[in-house]
Amino acid sequence: MVDNLPENQDMNQDTSQDDRGHRRAGILLHLTSLPGNAATGDLGADAFRFVDFLQAAGMGVWQMLPIGPTQEGGSPYQTTSVHAGNPELINLVPLVEEGWLPPEILEGEITTGAKDDLLRQAWHAFSIRAGAELRAELDRFIDDERYWLDDYALFRALHQANGNRSWWEWPAPLRKRESGALKRVEAQLGEQLAEIRFQQFNFYRQWMRLKQYANERGVLLFGDMPIFVAHDSAEVWAHQQMFDLDQEGHTRVVAGVPPDYFSSTGQRWGNPLYRWDRMEENGFSFWIER
Repeated sequence: MVDNLPENQDMNQDTSQDDRGHRRAGILLHLTSLPGNAATGDLGADAFRFVDFLQAAGMGVWQMLPIGPTQEGGSPYQTTSVHAGNPELINLVPLVEEGWLPPEILEGEITTGAKDDLLRQAWHAFSIRAGAELRAELDRFIDDERYWLDDYALFRALHQANGNRSWWEWPAPLRKRESGALKRVEAQLGEQLAEIRFQQFNFYRQWMRLKQYANERGVLLFGDMPIFVAHDSAEVWAHQQMFDLDQEGHTRVVAGVPPDYFSSTGQRWGNPLYRWDRMEENGFSFWIER
């Protein structure tokens, strides 16, 4: 049961004043648990069918876990960005319908590695054949989301270029974000950066379609925003001064919980702690943007 659902808990849902005081029943189901022919559930037809089920059952809330790009362990609570969507959640059917992928790729199961290759193939087709209107839509998305998208795309591209080592293990000029070094790699990795932005564009479009479909049927999307962010993430790399790190980017202390009834040794989460004093100096813009 969700009691008096706060407006800011609803993943951009614009609720009226009359809606906010209503009690609503809901179900927690993460997108990855949906069925389908890929390695995980995604934003495709089965997500829309689940909305239909919620509506038929009289449910008003679909609650899910964070939807950001996960790290190697796959936990949605340790993501490489607090803003980006997980490319694994992109459904390939719309890319086939728009002509960026051949229909036969939908036959059989799609593994994680195969989806990565297909998203790259879709970008290549888009870059060659997309019309002016869709290119303009992509450009608007990039401009609107630039406050996080540029850092995320560069972080992800550099992660791959450095053997998927954590950012504090990169060469010092990249680790410390020296402007000259960043400009050089941006020029070298331009195609890869464009591909990453294209992926986020497609995630956004599919997410907004699902959101609109759910809202039109009286179903709110209830998100989950963890208070801590992963150490090896675009935001910590891009805003090192906001976190309790040493000169080399290592954490001084990390988040966790003390021993309790559930764990005699406690839990070491590993997330860096915030420098609240520095966040206050710029009006907590980091949190406002989240």
